[in-house]
Amino acid sequence: MSEKLRLTVGGENDGDRLDAALGELLENVSRARAQKLIKEGAVLVNGKAEKASKAVREGDFIQVDMPDLNPPDLVAQDIPLDIVWQDENLAVINKQQGLTVHPAGGVYEGTLVNALLYHIKDLSGINGDIRPGIVHRLDKDTSGLMVVAKNDAAHRSLAAQIADKTCRRIYFALLEGVLKEDCGTVEQPIGRSKTDRKKMAVVPDGKYAKTEYSVVRRYDNYTLARFRLYTGRTHQIRVHAKYLGHPVVGDKTYGYKNQKFALDGQLLHSAEIGFLHPVSGERMTFTCPLPPYFLKVLDTLGKKQNG
Repeated sequence: MSEKLRLTVGGENDGDRLDAALGELLENVSRARAQKLIKEGAVLVNGKAEKASKAVREGDFIQVDMPDLNPPDLVAQDIPLDIVWQDENLAVINKQQGLTVHPAGGVYEGTLVNALLYHIKDLSGINGDIRPGIVHRLDKDTSGLMVVAKNDAAHRSLAAQIADKTCRRIYFALLEGVLKEDCGTVEQPIGRSKTDRKKMAVVPDGKYAKTEYSVVRRYDNYTLARFRLYTGRTHQIRVHAKYLGHPVVGDKTYGYKNQKFALDGQLLHSAEIGFLHPVSGERMTFTCPLPPYFLKVLDTLGKKQNG
């Protein structure tokens, strides 16, 4: 028996070798096993057989005929879910901080996917049984807007818009320290850290990454900043903020180990997302306010500054 998996290459794997990308896209599958599957002809990229060394691109579709794959059935769980808008093709979700987007590392419960299975009837199957409906991701401790596909046609359209950089994504973050410039652009390649493979970093041989930023408000020792993503590398804003010398407040991975505020994660929020509707072609833009814990910190800083 075998299962046909359909996967979408995200920005974090753009430019990777096919075998390396499969090693990351398929949970619990080593790169060596990925190479074996490719050699056996069990892997197609956009409908064509390719070599393991083939460089894949963001938005590519990979089909894998995976033998003897028996992932546990995902459980639909009644996890609170803020559905901002939906129709028969897609849903826009305001994800809460602390919620992992999809199962990974042998954990198959308590994720956004489990919540989607409970609250939404139909989800696209392009990314297989483990990631139904998931077109793009937010980090576990990043809150805010993301779009979910309810069918494969919508998924392809949305994935293509993200790959073509026509999907508009705006974030707000509170940064450590005071940014001198009112605005700027970071174009620095991002890849695996040379000293800690669990982290990302600005590295010479990394993948192209572009982030625009502008100052919203300066506080004593902090800056509220607006970011626009042009690429979708793993932890992109957090890594580029660290590169600027102003890591995101609450980010213990890329920021300060000793935080001054009692937070459950980084103060980074996906505040706006815009795209063309996959069927009507209408331009759609959604916004959502900063979460209460984020606003509470800003309120505290504002009172100190004005007091």
